Amino acid sequence: MMSNPAINPNGVLKGKIALVTGASRGIGEAIAVRLAMEGARVVCTARTAEEGESRLPGTLSDTIRRIRAAGGEATFIKADLSRGEDRERLVEDAVAAFGGPIDILVNNAAVTFFIPIETFPERRFDLMMEVQVWAAVHLAQMVLPGMREKQAGAIVTISSGAAIHPVKPYGGRGPGGAVYGMCKAALERFSTGLASEVYNDNISVNAISPGLVATPGVAVHGLITEATKHRVSPVENIAEAVFQIVSRDAKTMTGRVDHATPFLEEFGVAASALV
Repeated sequence: MMSNPAINPNGVLKGKIALVTGASRGIGEAIAVRLAMEGARVVCTARTAEEGESRLPGTLSDTIRRIRAAGGEATFIKADLSRGEDRERLVEDAVAAFGGPIDILVNNAAVTFFIPIETFPERRFDLMMEVQVWAAVHLAQMVLPGMREKQAGAIVTISSGAAIHPVKPYGGRGPGGAVYGMCKAALERFSTGLASEVYNDNISVNAISPGLVATPGVAVHGLITEATKHRVSPVENIAEAVFQIVSRDAKTMTGRVDHATPFLEEFGVAASALV
């Protein structure tokens, strides 16, 4: 990784406006920072704007302070992606914030419950589907007209290895991940389907999995154990993979479903350190 990371205002994303959901901490924060490092003007969104609004560490204020302190451009818009009116306001305010349509959409926000199917409550099922799946579709619907008009754009959805079907012998994964896997599998099929629909508009659509990353959310669910710690990958890998996707030719870099680390290895790219 680079030893002296910095904001490059004249980077390859100069002039681009990026909207990153779930950007108050973890993977979303890292992606927002990485895009800003290449000159993007970044709109960060999540439910947690200030300290005390979540039991987890990290806020939108922290993220934009980090970017601005390094010389980057960023602002935040607090929004609850389970609410359609919040999603509509988010896109309107994001366009107004930097005076132009969204060039890059990163669908990272998630709410997750690990509960066995036998006892999974309908209200929590609906919430997961709304935030992880329908919100991604709805946001794409709202940013696509601007991308089509410019004949350029990139949409990236953060998936997970949970989208892959379990294989026998069963028992390797803990119980309760079926609905989470359903959401991520749906996002992958949405991404490849949309990629085919907007190919002629020079808009790329891809899904990428971060692997197991030590984020506050992962810690809450206890997903890093003695049995899984060897699989932990740095958050910089997913941030770099997203940057590489959105900065490459839309006609050739589209319709992919990848894991971040193998993706970087395929292109011979080392993840940059983050400011």
